[in-house]
Amino acid sequence: MSSTKPLAGKVVLITGGARRLGRASALTLGQAGADVAITFLRSVKEARQTTSDLEKSGVRAIAIRCDVTRPENVRVAVRDVVRKFGGLDILINNAGNYETIAFDELTLPQWDAMFATNARGPFLVSKEALKHLRARNGKIIHLGSLGGLRPWSSHAHYCSSKAALHMLTKVMAKALAPEVAVNCVAPGMIDLGEKSAAAFMKRMAKQTPMRRNGSADDISAAVLFFATAPHFITGQILFVDGGLAL
Repeated sequence: MSSTKPLAGKVVLITGGARRLGRASALTLGQAGADVAITFLRSVKEARQTTSDLEKSGVRAIAIRCDVTRPENVRVAVRDVVRKFGGLDILINNAGNYETIAFDELTLPQWDAMFATNARGPFLVSKEALKHLRARNGKIIHLGSLGGLRPWSSHAHYCSSKAALHMLTKVMAKALAPEVAVNCVAPGMIDLGEKSAAAFMKRMAKQTPMRRNGSADDISAAVLFFATAPHFITGQILFVDGGLAL
């Protein structure tokens, strides 16, 4: 392992890795030397672009269509990754949903759909990948949220699902030790340059001790930290929020 390519020879699977924070993490881990598999659901064009960009950094990359809420999809995706790359070292459960709905307008199907992606999905993918990760003393990294710690009144289903994922991180860390380390990166306000969110982001930056919102690079650096950290670090939830939770 070299200091410039600390993940050389490692195989990483990132769910929802075609765009946004998943893409940022994929590219960062690829630059660190890992072969990267990403899953996508509808973002075909973005998935193609991300795998192309990964290959340009000299690593192997594949994109697999997968609905992380469906066991058969997950089974096939993990099988394809292991067949292609010969094993699995790091699983990043990034695929997730986010939605703003007033509590009294929130429907049961919306509640169930949020939990299906944000809590059931990481559980399913982790279970399916477990034997491969155990074989290599691997790592699992969940993508949580500041919303899993702080109650946001118009995000009951989102906040609850992320709180569940944070607890799942801790339970899995105890249950899967000593072979597999399990940690969670929990982003705060991350500005991905969307015009519709510009006014909200400006307001949130003023409330943040660091006087700015986070970037995709901030999150991918935290993911890289856990991917390369000592195996002894497990069960941790790292809030990457510029101090907003304080």
